[in-house]
Amino acid sequence: MNVLRFSDLCAQGRVKGQRVFIRADLNVPQDDDGRITEDTRIRASVPCIELALKAGAAVMVTSHLGRPTEGAFKPEDSLAPVAKRLSELLGREVPLVADWVDGVTVAPGQVVLLENCRVNVGEKKNKPELAQKLAKLCDIFVNDAFGTAHRAEGTTYGIAEYAKIACAGPLLAAEIDAITKALAQPQRPLVAIVAGSKVSTKLTILKALSEKVDQLIVGGGIANTFMLAAGLKIGKSLAEPDLLDQARAVIDGMKARGAEVPIPTDVVTAKTFAADAPATVKAAADVAEDDLILDIGPETTAKLAAQLKAAGTIVWNGPVGVFEFDAFSKGTEGIARAIAESKAFSIAGGGDTLAAIAKYGIEKDVGYISTGGGAFLEMLEGKTLPALEILEKRAAG
Repeated sequence: MNVLRFSDLCAQGRVKGQRVFIRADLNVPQDDDGRITEDTRIRASVPCIELALKAGAAVMVTSHLGRPTEGAFKPEDSLAPVAKRLSELLGREVPLVADWVDGVTVAPGQVVLLENCRVNVGEKKNKPELAQKLAKLCDIFVNDAFGTAHRAEGTTYGIAEYAKIACAGPLLAAEIDAITKALAQPQRPLVAIVAGSKVSTKLTILKALSEKVDQLIVGGGIANTFMLAAGLKIGKSLAEPDLLDQARAVIDGMKARGAEVPIPTDVVTAKTFAADAPATVKAAADVAEDDLILDIGPETTAKLAAQLKAAGTIVWNGPVGVFEFDAFSKGTEGIARAIAESKAFSIAGGGDTLAAIAKYGIEKDVGYISTGGGAFLEMLEGKTLPALEILEKRAAG
């Protein structure tokens, strides 16, 4: 994917004295008192901001936070907690600027945070009037928000259409490189793990990956549907019986080209969905009518771990069991440890996946951890993301 990169502009000395507008993804979780509970996205935005400051730019940063109503700002919509945390991380005061669409005062070597961009009227629908105003604020637009790259909004797409220069920040560029490496030029075998509660929400990804990968490991409720499709009983486990034909089509399509969807041979069951429910390991063929399948069993975990350790490339989206409950976390932990030990290039994305990576402390052992949820999945599907499409178009002149 050919896009202009902000790091190259800095290296060429084209940023000094310029007004740089950075669209970051600072949409972090907060508690009821507005305190930030997890700051990964803020920390991930720092390298781009520091790059711009070091290059001598006048720096403006903005992001969305939560789901505000356009034109109706409320205190809980404010990026004030983000400004405070960003100030700590940068070791300098980061002023928060409200009502900024018609003009921002910032000098070279300074950085300001522009209040929640989704409060601006026309942001979500990418109104040209807003996009043109945004573009006038800067000399260089930098998109460093991969988490919103699948949305065509004022600060992700519109501003890139009209800005003098539009480019990708280091975080966005790294995402492009990692997903290209994993899917466009993978080392084989290429193994994908796609897990979640429903086949319906991941069906297009399953279909897209089934045409590319050597092994497609399914987990969670998705695995239950595939077990049903393979003729196994799943008791009262979560599944989508109306999608059995789709699941069989994925299995058959992969088999036709010598690839595989490994079906669990053993599972961990319980009678109720609860953290303290007694866990029972059973052969996949022995699931009772009143059983809930909440994890893959040790035999299946060992088989999948061996495949992952022998892989050349691994794509991971979703835990394979209810890993939040310790009794049903062994499968996900086994998968996570195998990925950590594998020599394969691995890329992981999705909120639950990141939570599992953090739980088992394997952050340094995963090749690339994506900051995007929906954007990550859409790229896996092979979709062209609007925010990347416009950067490609601008790079082509």
